[in-house]
Parts: sequence; C-alpha cells; structure tokens
Amino acid sequence: MTDFTVTVSAGSLRADPDGALVLPHAWTDKGVVTDGAATGAHVLHLAVALCVLNDTFREGRQLGVPVQGVRVVATGGFDEGWGSTGITYSVEVDSGAAPEDVARLVAVVDEVAEIPRAIRAGADVRRVERVAT
Repeated sequence: MTDFTVTVSAGSLRADPDGALVLPHAWTDKGVVTDGAATGAHVLHLAVALCVLNDTFREGRQLGVPVQGVRVVATGGFDEGWGSTGITYSVEVDSGAAPEDVARLVAVVDEVAEIPRAIRAGADVRRVERVAT
C-alpha cells in the first residue's frame, strides 16, 4: 500500500460518525470524526490533519474569521524502505467570511501549525532506554 489517507472533520462539516473514531475537541461540541486505518502511517498523517483542523478553529478566532466547520484530508506514501514520500493536505472551511479572508486564514494556519512545522523541520526521533523510577 502506498497511499495512507486520513480525513478529519468537525463542526458543520463533521462527517457521519458511524463506524469512525470520534475524538473530543476543544473547539466543537460533538468532537472530531476521523476516518483512517489504525496503522502508524495513518496516525502520522492524522497528526498533521488534526493539527491543521485545530489551528483553523484557533486562528479563525484570533483573526476574526468565523469558522463553522473544517474538513482536512491528509495523505502520503512511503518508499520501499519506508521513507516518507511526503505528506500533502487539503482544507475545506465552512465560513460566512469573504473568500479572501478564508484564504488568508488557511495560509496563516499553514505557517503556524505545529505538527506540519515539526515534520518539515525534520524532527529527530530516537529510542532511549527506560529509566526505572
């Protein structure tokens, strides 16, 4: 399998949760519906998608752009040695704001979203021995 797509949605764009994982969410009452398999690759992409979704609600409030709903689709693949071939994501925002204001919000989120920024920077991951407490 070379495609590991996940979708997250909340608010007015929230998908039907039937059979999907629903996570509590600080910005909406009914939580975030997640759609994706339970593999490490999907979870990596889920981290990106959830971060973008959360930051869209947060930055919308800070910028004065009303956000009623958000849907993010994140996808990517891996080569034969399990090196990432990259992660892409798309964002759909339900807002009564002008299209240029929504576009500005999406651009700001792309700059500030913490998980995409950490992955873009090449986060160091290493195993350490557990120290007995």
